[in-house]
Amino acid sequence: MCGHALKVLWAPWRMSYIVKGSLEECIFCKAVKGGDDENYVVVRSKHSIAMLNIFPYNTAHVMIAPVRHVARVEQLTHEEVLDLFEVLSRIIKAIDQEYDPQGYNIGVNVGRVAGAGIESHIHVHVVPRWLGDTNFMPVIAGTKVMPEDLRNTYTRLRNRILSQDTAR
Repeated sequence: MCGHALKVLWAPWRMSYIVKGSLEECIFCKAVKGGDDENYVVVRSKHSIAMLNIFPYNTAHVMIAPVRHVARVEQLTHEEVLDLFEVLSRIIKAIDQEYDPQGYNIGVNVGRVAGAGIESHIHVHVVPRWLGDTNFMPVIAGTKVMPEDLRNTYTRLRNRILSQDTAR
């Protein structure tokens, strides 16, 4: 950080997540069994679940996981793969309509050395990108600015997806 002291950005809304449970509990399995609002679930399908990342890289950062607890892509059935990509398509359409990003980073991290924070349950990250979303703040100040409250993002995306469902 160029010899500068790291700045602190207070994020007290994250404490409830920290004290709720450890990473020993699979967040995707918990979301499959639990309620949508408390787990930030924006889509449920027969074989997949899509939820907001509560530690997002950008606004509307969504993670899509199979309902079944598997660690690797090749362990998924054909139906699960198809369903996961159909949910991915729905998520992209909803984010496009609600946030109008200029691009996406979409990826799967398999294994800890590849960056997987949760190795035991495969999931796809969908990160919307805008020109200028990476600016001087992380580099100079060591701080990432999130322009929208997570609860507002959840409400906006969930409502957009529900309106798509009724339009089908």
